[in-house]
Amino acid sequence: MFYSFMRGLVRLIITIINGRPNYQGRENLPKGTYILVGPHRTWFDPLYYALAGSPMKFSFMAKEELFKNPVLRFILTHANAFPVDRQHPGPSAIKTPVKFLRKGKLSLIMFPSGTRHSQQLKGGATVIAKMAGVPLVPTVYQGPLTFKRLFSRKPVTVRFGQPIYVDRKLKLDDAGQKQIEQQMLTAFSDLDQLIDPNFKYVDPASQKDAH
Repeated sequence: MFYSFMRGLVRLIITIINGRPNYQGRENLPKGTYILVGPHRTWFDPLYYALAGSPMKFSFMAKEELFKNPVLRFILTHANAFPVDRQHPGPSAIKTPVKFLRKGKLSLIMFPSGTRHSQQLKGGATVIAKMAGVPLVPTVYQGPLTFKRLFSRKPVTVRFGQPIYVDRKLKLDDAGQKQIEQQMLTAFSDLDQLIDPNFKYVDPASQKDAH
């Protein structure tokens, strides 16, 4: 109930601020649960991913520091977020989302790079997908990268790609991980090209550093 209310509220706010987003490739979304994976380009791209994947409901990882604030903790918990220690992620970082996914009611939004300022993929999403028996759905966001720029009403596009299925027999050693990582990176690049052949992502933080 709270999740649906918040989703409706967020949809209304971003439509007022930026206009109606453009969602492409929704026909690629599987019927059951899945893991949305994409490059993390702005702090609000998970909001757009969750709206684009509606009516499916999503869970997501949030750094545990956010749960120290009681108001934020209430919102995050009721929005299906769960805390993860980024420095020392324990077994629960894998077990919690696997449990959600297996129940068949919540999908997962995950950024394989972990942070907005890294392009290097980590293996957590692949492990969770294999253990839960669900596909990875590559996703990209193109649009304003700061909250301030949302008000410029530059259009937002989210595009979904074809699901990537992790073979149960695939060994998740370095070679196995690299195989899936390469599929994800290729999918992200292809999706960006389909939206805008001239697209090039520039991290806003690097622009600040340059000045």
